[in-house]
Amino acid sequence: MKRFVTLAAGLALASSALAQETKVAIGLSGWTGFAPLTLAKEAGLFKKHGLDVTLRKIPQKDRHLAIASGDIQCAATTVETWIVWNANGVATTQIFQMDKSYGADGMAVRSNVQKIADLKGKTVAASAPGTAPYFTLAWFLKKNGLSVKDVTVVNLEPGPAAQAFVAGQNDAAMTYEPYLSTVRSNPQAGKIIATTLDYPMIMDTFGCTPKFLAENPKAAKALADAYFDAIDMIQKEPKRSFEIMGADVKQSGEQFEASQKYLRWQDRAANKAFFAGPHAQFSKEAADLLLEVGIIRQIPDLSKLADTRFIQ
Repeated sequence: MKRFVTLAAGLALASSALAQETKVAIGLSGWTGFAPLTLAKEAGLFKKHGLDVTLRKIPQKDRHLAIASGDIQCAATTVETWIVWNANGVATTQIFQMDKSYGADGMAVRSNVQKIADLKGKTVAASAPGTAPYFTLAWFLKKNGLSVKDVTVVNLEPGPAAQAFVAGQNDAAMTYEPYLSTVRSNPQAGKIIATTLDYPMIMDTFGCTPKFLAENPKAAKALADAYFDAIDMIQKEPKRSFEIMGADVKQSGEQFEASQKYLRWQDRAANKAFFAGPHAQFSKEAADLLLEVGIIRQIPDLSKLADTRFIQ
């Protein structure tokens, strides 16, 4: 009898092991465009695809350190940031595109600033070098005949940068939704002089370490599928989706719905189109600028920055 009990227990353990979900820790921020990851977790979409996902809010300037230490295996960030991480020895590979900013990232300036070129010699709040807001600042300035050397950069994360600007600090601020709406709702502080509608250059992708992808290809496919399921859910159940995603950044469903209007989440078809050409084209221009402003010392192999197997 003891033998049969032991055998049954062994079979139960084996069954449990087979059903065990793959654990994945993901680094992200409260940026509106990353919210489908929160939706996928809270609505059980990751779980449906056999994943046990932990979402960790980590500032963009520190996210690569968490990857390097092994604290997280995957992350969400802007396309050019993967170039910076790989150039600095943190090997990572993009596997799907999440969103494109359509006015969700921008530059706020005081009312007396008529054009971006007027910022020469002035103070701009932006995240640290190597982050999306800093890169956005460099991009905006370059398109207007200036460089980051022509302004004084005060390093503030997007939320604090918007709050400081509204409080009367600094001549300009680089921020994004939902924090850009803080500026939109306080016109007495200044104005938004440019966004990604004027300069479409902020695109977010999701990626993981090559080690994780090599060891967990099914989990990588599951991550992409769960993300696309979240995009479908937003279309089919917008009210519930906005409430879930808004709660994560302390917004009502209505407030979140308003902020997400400034971006476009990318479905499977959009992903295939993006990685068929535009991704490589943008990566080349971004890498050249990153090298020019001294964020990177050499351009990594751009052909190895994406793996499109998982969006098929």
